[in-house]
Amino acid sequence: MGIQRAASLVPFRSIHRSRTALCIALLVAATGVQATDGYFSHGYGMKAKGRGGASIAMTGDAFGGANNPATMAFAGDQIALGLDAFSPRREATRSGLGPGLDGTSKSGSNWFPVPEFAWNRMLTEELALGVTLYGNGGMNTDYPGSGFNCGQGESNMLCGMGSLGVDLTQLIVAPTVAYRITPSQSIGVSPLLVYQQFEATGLHAFAGTPGLSAAPDKVTNNGHDSSTGYGLRIGYYAALGDAFSLGFSYASKIRMSRFSDYAGLFADRGRFDLPENYGLGLAWHAASDVTMAMDYVRIGYGSVSSIANSSMAQAQLGSANGPGFGWKDVDVWKLGLEWASSPEWTWRIGYNHSDNPVGGSDVTFNILAPGVVTDHLSLGFTRTLASGGQLTMAYTHAFKNTVRGTSILPAFMGMMPAGTEEISMYQDSIGIQYQW
Repeated sequence: MGIQRAASLVPFRSIHRSRTALCIALLVAATGVQATDGYFSHGYGMKAKGRGGASIAMTGDAFGGANNPATMAFAGDQIALGLDAFSPRREATRSGLGPGLDGTSKSGSNWFPVPEFAWNRMLTEELALGVTLYGNGGMNTDYPGSGFNCGQGESNMLCGMGSLGVDLTQLIVAPTVAYRITPSQSIGVSPLLVYQQFEATGLHAFAGTPGLSAAPDKVTNNGHDSSTGYGLRIGYYAALGDAFSLGFSYASKIRMSRFSDYAGLFADRGRFDLPENYGLGLAWHAASDVTMAMDYVRIGYGSVSSIANSSMAQAQLGSANGPGFGWKDVDVWKLGLEWASSPEWTWRIGYNHSDNPVGGSDVTFNILAPGVVTDHLSLGFTRTLASGGQLTMAYTHAFKNTVRGTSILPAFMGMMPAGTEEISMYQDSIGIQYQW
């Protein structure tokens, strides 16, 4: 009775800190961008990022709303606020089409702040209530509006006027309830409340070609548009004795409201849903100070028409079966090692491998969103302070990957197919998090 009463009385300082941290995270969340496993982050929470994203069978933080809701029942009382400095480097090259159309273009806007926030409270010894705030993105490019000539004067790489690029940001708020069904097992659920923004610029060639789009005035340069949706993540966690733990997490496909200002660009009149994803995790506590964790995650990009439809689909842009980016489902493997060298210091290293969702036949459209990296190496540490707070840092490098294919630009210009295009990307990110 005493434990339950104490747990139900949230101190004023705890409330004040959580409100302050949440407000800070919300203020900067709209600038977030990530693009590692497709356009999902390789990990959520700095501790997970230091392990290459492995988290489904780990209970050390309150980011269960993004990883595995069931782990929150073992996370204890905590608040965490983090910020990642993310740097994706994108480049596209075309050859074989002749002067004016051939060349190389590099995307600007190379640094992005990515915030994250988590809060967890044990209402009883078995029941936890929390919230995780995190972001997705990555379809964020900004190519110069010059360097090419498609027959009507200076243009960008896709024959439009001015800067070429897209800007996609997704903010997910995941309130979470987790319950210990036995002393070593728990279940959890997180409603996923999603807000996203999108903008496209420099796609005038696709808007100006007669019959190419179902809504030519809804293709490009219409400013930022927004949409909302909601879904659900569920999870299970079990400690199998002292040596092993496992977890499972599933998130439903989220049907979003349409980007009405871009109804002539995305399939199904501007709809851009979030894909279904699920994962299985296993952790081996090899010693009292050493843990190895491994996750397998499947992301269903292939079920979202605007992402998955072929860029050569024989339909108008914006129609129900209109062209998309040609992305396929991806399998992701995450492997992490954690070593507590002392009560004050914990060290992490991780490796993350993801399938490349982009094929050579869809390179042209993916100049806008070259999410093609596949291999990531992570390092991180946590310093436990005398106050009991924890300072965590993580660094990740995503190695450069290049995809080549035949350019489909001639098909849109009424020319014979010819020429080759390639897109490439590499990334770096470094982040810091404080946990009360």
